[in-house]
Amino acid sequence: MINRRSPSELEKLRKSGLLVYEVLKTLSGMVGEGVTTQDLEVAAEKMIRDAGARAAFKGYYVPAAGTKFPYVLCTSVNNEIIHGMPSARRALKKGDIVKIDTGVELNGYFGDSAVTVPVGEIGDSLRKLLRVTQESLEMAIAQARAGNRLADISGTVEKHVVSNGFSVVREFVGHGIGTKLHEEPQVPNYVDRQHENPRLKEGMVLAIEPMVNEGKPGSKVLKDKWTAVTTDGKCSAHFEHMVAITADGPWVLTRP
Repeated sequence: MINRRSPSELEKLRKSGLLVYEVLKTLSGMVGEGVTTQDLEVAAEKMIRDAGARAAFKGYYVPAAGTKFPYVLCTSVNNEIIHGMPSARRALKKGDIVKIDTGVELNGYFGDSAVTVPVGEIGDSLRKLLRVTQESLEMAIAQARAGNRLADISGTVEKHVVSNGFSVVREFVGHGIGTKLHEEPQVPNYVDRQHENPRLKEGMVLAIEPMVNEGKPGSKVLKDKWTAVTTDGKCSAHFEHMVAITADGPWVLTRP
């Protein structure tokens, strides 16, 4: 079942979304050579706690992993696609890219967003990867309108990514969000003819999150049962916004 949220519920989701925005804004400013992913984790946990919210990822159970995720953040560096674990031993280096993904629960409603941040100067190919991934997200958001179908979002991401010489991760997708972190529908970043293709309606809230690989689309999960990496060792980028479908068009809940 796909939930549709009332205006008052959307306002609650907006508050959660803006808290996630503030956390990611702060962490993005912290990123630099020598900073560890654990440094980011500590800062995020304090911000979320001080705001009176709960970290949505910490303790989140996934049957495929068979364990609960132990951190507030997913910090995925270079060829790590998503679900990378913060570590005091993982110091960022110049030329790296780090994906920072986090979620919160505030007053029963969730927020979820992700950014990819360069560490100092990065090469032309990585700059293009980040640019194209972010562009694909903005183009997908523009399709999040009542009357369109889910495949309009998915197809827009896929077309833009592939036309620029990159590939879309297929094993991981976006999702609905509301009073649960993950709700229906799934939001793939490619058109899957076997996948449901509901019409978009006012009140639906989607976490749209292109995950784009520099090389081939393949991914695998490491022995920690969480961290997903590219199979060819090339880099991956990830951007995510939480978007409400309204009578006035798309409302991005995770930015001012």
